Amino acid sequence: MGLSAFSCESSSEEIIEDTQTEDSNIEDDVVDDTVPDDNEGSTYLLPEIDLSNWKVTLPIGAPDEVKPPEILDYATNEALLPYMYNDSTDGSLVFYTFPGSSTPNSTYSRTELREQMEPGSNNINWTFAQGGRMTGTLSVPFISEDENGKKYRTIIMQIHGRLTNEQRDLIGEDDNNAPPVLKIYWNDGKVRVHTKKLKNLDVSNEELLHTSAWEDDVPYSFPEPVGTEKFSLEVIASEGRIEVILNNNESFVKEDIHMEKWGVFENYFKAGNYLISKDEGTSAVVKYYALQVEH
Repeated sequence: MGLSAFSCESSSEEIIEDTQTEDSNIEDDVVDDTVPDDNEGSTYLLPEIDLSNWKVTLPIGAPDEVKPPEILDYATNEALLPYMYNDSTDGSLVFYTFPGSSTPNSTYSRTELREQMEPGSNNINWTFAQGGRMTGTLSVPFISEDENGKKYRTIIMQIHGRLTNEQRDLIGEDDNNAPPVLKIYWNDGKVRVHTKKLKNLDVSNEELLHTSAWEDDVPYSFPEPVGTEKFSLEVIASEGRIEVILNNNESFVKEDIHMEKWGVFENYFKAGNYLISKDEGTSAVVKYYALQVEH
């Protein structure tokens, strides 16, 4: 079946921001997908995810993070078990989160993976000219509702920008934070794509390094609802271009001058459960059955 495509043009709308501060090659191989249960004679299903090049941020602590190689033992890590664990009944890696600790430049909590091309380090990243592809199979089986019965939303994938140390020093920033150029939400049972655009295309190469130079473009919601069912997403970044594909069927493309100018930044992928709620008692569950990154 051929893809149906939507191509983005620039406009503006206020969107919740995620600017996560940081301190400082994902393998294609996957985890064995079944483990025999000697006691029951049945089979445990495991997610097709290699965590060798991911760290996870939790909704507790300052917030707490678990990096490689420690994250590889997530199934027996007591600190991780409430928030990140296997569901052997359906072969998923579960990400549970609730309003708790947040990163310095964000107001919301998350149980979310961050790509680390060099395991344990945030310092090696990639540009759009180098390109990257992230594919995932996932579902959102539960998310809280507000007092009016409307479900909250959560960010399930991102491409986040990052300043090099030289760029950081050039503009006098205290950290390497840059905006997220792509945020993909589960929003009321649909997949919603948020991207960035420059406020002023005439800014200099130095000025566009500032987070304040960028604003949210008009979001795009895929027509096909996903609800609580399993679905697939593919994110492809290349020079001057982002493409998001839902269920190998529908495609969103952003390819314009704004994406060309984004090429000055380094980037990294994120995947998980970043709940947009600060209301007490709310929570969300996101399940990933497969996740791969290629560069």
